[in-house]
Amino acid sequence: MAWLMLLLALLGKPLDDPLVEAQERFRALTSYRVTVRLNTLGSEPHVLRYFYRKPGWIRIEFIRPHPGAVLIYNPDTRRVRVWPFGLDHLARLNLAPDNPLIRGPHGIQVDQSHVGIMLEGLRERQARGTLAALGSGVVAARPVAGFEIRNGEAGNPGDTRYYRVWLAQDSLFPLRVERFGSGGHLLESVDMSDVEIDVPFPERFFTP
Repeated sequence: MAWLMLLLALLGKPLDDPLVEAQERFRALTSYRVTVRLNTLGSEPHVLRYFYRKPGWIRIEFIRPHPGAVLIYNPDTRRVRVWPFGLDHLARLNLAPDNPLIRGPHGIQVDQSHVGIMLEGLRERQARGTLAALGSGVVAARPVAGFEIRNGEAGNPGDTRYYRVWLAQDSLFPLRVERFGSGGHLLESVDMSDVEIDVPFPERFFTP
């Protein structure tokens, strides 16, 4: 249980529920940026740079697929501006978040793609099932604590049987989330690296 003692020491208080604590940390931050790698069984891998600033500004720069494409969600107008060939090109679209052209895997909308929504979904599944500690590890060169969420089949997409989430031991920011099917088969993984929290973005970063 050395990993748990280390985590408690870093946090300075008992960790009653790691996902609740992670949600509290998210509510306290003002912004973050991260490199996301999404691998879904049967689909092309996604690699993107993701930027978030409260109350809901989102900027996504695609590395793979669609290299150079940029999406920016404006929470005031609830619209998504899309530069298919990059910000240096005049071609631009103005779309609603639920437009099929820009919905992600499993129909995820741009405005619902941030870590706060991810944690809410994991908490909902935990509330219907169980949460078990997996121990410590390293993800993206950072110490992490792992947890497994099982809640049977109800409320799970497709063939999903359980989830594993790996939280950074210092910030409780999720660095890896994995979705498993029957027989322990990995269906999907989301890896986050280069995480920076409370980033002071340039003035017009979300309104170029």
